[in-house]
Amino acid sequence: MTQNEMAYIAGLFDVRGQVACYKKKTKHKDRGDKIYDQWYIRCELALTDKDVITGLHETLGFGWSNEKINKGTPKKRWWRWACGHRDALTFAKLMWPYTQVQLHKLEQIIDHYEPRAQELGDNVVDLETERQVRRFNWDIHGS
Repeated sequence: MTQNEMAYIAGLFDVRGQVACYKKKTKHKDRGDKIYDQWYIRCELALTDKDVITGLHETLGFGWSNEKINKGTPKKRWWRWACGHRDALTFAKLMWPYTQVQLHKLEQIIDHYEPRAQELGDNVVDLETERQVRRFNWDIHGS
């Protein structure tokens, strides 16, 4: 994907996109109706031009797209591209340098999946912290 394509997608997303990154209570029937906090992480773009959404989906190569019918009046056809969870992280990292309006919400997604990224800088790894994390994982999982 070229820089121009990323900037174009980021411009569309800034104007018409939505970002969701929050916890919600979810009841699991297979677990005796127990209620859990579940993260809802999603990026979405909805437009009335099917070709733009199809091109976006093909260019990015992830997420999903489908038709969305407006239930209000007038009934207008919309097409939606969306991605969730780890795909939303990939999308947030791609769009981060180019967005302005949605920047804070995209940073929330990045911070959710990579909370230590700001502490360490771009390419710097704190060896002591990494050793502790690996030792912790070794103690729990064994191999």
